[in-house]
Amino acid sequence: MTSSSSPTRQLFELCVEAISTIQSECSSILSVTDSPNESLPTGLTGCGPALVDLLFRQAAQISIYYQELKPAEIGTAQGPAEEQKLSLDRLSDLVSISYSKFYAFLFKDLPICWRQLYTDASILKFCLILLWTPCIYDHDVEGIKTSREQVDRAGRQITQLVKLLDFALILAGAAGEQRGRRWIDKAIQLLQEVWNELGIDTGVPDELNVIFSTIEPFTPPVKHPIQCTDSLSIEAFQTYIDNPRDSELGPEPLIIRGIIGDWPALTKNPWNKPSYLLSQTFGGRRLVPIEIGRSYVDEGWGQKLITFGEFLRGYIDPSLLAVQDDSISDTSASSQGKPTAYLAQHPLFTQLPGLRNDILIPDYCYTAPPPHPTDPSIDQPELDEPLLNAWFGPPGTITPLHTDPYHNLLTQVVGRKYVRLYSPLNTERMKARGKENGVEMGNTSLMDVGVVEGWDEIPDDEKDGLSEEDLASFKEIPFLDCILEPGDALYIPIGWWHYVRGLSVSFSVSFWWN
Repeated sequence: MTSSSSPTRQLFELCVEAISTIQSECSSILSVTDSPNESLPTGLTGCGPALVDLLFRQAAQISIYYQELKPAEIGTAQGPAEEQKLSLDRLSDLVSISYSKFYAFLFKDLPICWRQLYTDASILKFCLILLWTPCIYDHDVEGIKTSREQVDRAGRQITQLVKLLDFALILAGAAGEQRGRRWIDKAIQLLQEVWNELGIDTGVPDELNVIFSTIEPFTPPVKHPIQCTDSLSIEAFQTYIDNPRDSELGPEPLIIRGIIGDWPALTKNPWNKPSYLLSQTFGGRRLVPIEIGRSYVDEGWGQKLITFGEFLRGYIDPSLLAVQDDSISDTSASSQGKPTAYLAQHPLFTQLPGLRNDILIPDYCYTAPPPHPTDPSIDQPELDEPLLNAWFGPPGTITPLHTDPYHNLLTQVVGRKYVRLYSPLNTERMKARGKENGVEMGNTSLMDVGVVEGWDEIPDDEKDGLSEEDLASFKEIPFLDCILEPGDALYIPIGWWHYVRGLSVSFSVSFWWN
């Protein structure tokens, strides 16, 4: 069938390893359940013996399928047998049961057992479906001819496998004490290698190998520029935050230029080229969570998971009609009439390690910044490492006026953004929202900067809540503002309220630290 070093063989071996580990862990939990005097293992235990037993039985059955797999027959495998379909149904039940628990808790409070059950069941589904994906191994058969129809079918089959693993990454955080994120990253890497062997193009045609549009439909004026400096040493930055002009206020915002210009994301692996981003997202097949709507405080705002290719073509740049994304059947997709979509505050670099390699954590994120200047209750436990988030969207994306619980270094990689900041000493005048529909929104202001300035119309749900007096009073509050260019980094101290508006197609990375 394949050589021992081929990605196909490695993928099957990876599945055998995961199946065995899941079996073993479930078996140990069930054996301890039968012996009450022994201490229970962690992990899946909290899901209860019935669900653990159901997972164990599916792992055991799939293990048999792999043991019965004969290399001489694999290239002629027909469809799944009835008992295999039954196993798939049971695994889908486990995924549904575990996911239903996600709604009963805030994610940070969700017991790890439900995340692990979701991940383990997803991995077993992947291993089972892999047996019915002949394109994975057929291409290694000597003399095989790959037709366009076979290539299209292969694309659909592999897309299904990639989506299955991305759901586990995004929804469950790829929990699993013995498996999880590393296993999924390795499986997707091997799928990519198989894909490359199939010779299927994962980018865009040469004539579309261009940079994103830099057109700005609207550009706000900068009225009170933020202080700007060239690259500082880590010692000079520490001195800056240790010696503020106003000791009551603490360090102030600062634009620092020249610290990210050598990132691969701005040089050899340019993020302003859709072809490169597609190459790092399995030809646009990776799933990403996006926000739909002008702002997360607007009525009708929502979230959904779509492929990266669909996001690019449908919302970022409709000229990219040649994106090879089998999940999109409407090849005439256009952003005309569509709401704004934003890939916002997503740990994209944990999901896509290839993109993580294109950026570097600035040294400033390893300094010792001061606590919150006015409210110690906002300070968080010290982070082991900075928190990284991606912000990618078309012109017109808005992050409403809010504060962060950490010091923030906002770096601009692609396009331009307008940022306005208000001092923490004016927090009482920011009109914080408080709890809304059971969600704590105390870090977000009722005031809409775009509406106050006349750049945007008042959203329907706010027409009765903003008086002329409110708007006039807010206009009197002093602020700082700027337009971030590619290569700029903006230091936003903890406690500073800030409003961010994408002016063109924009890709930013934020680093939170304390």
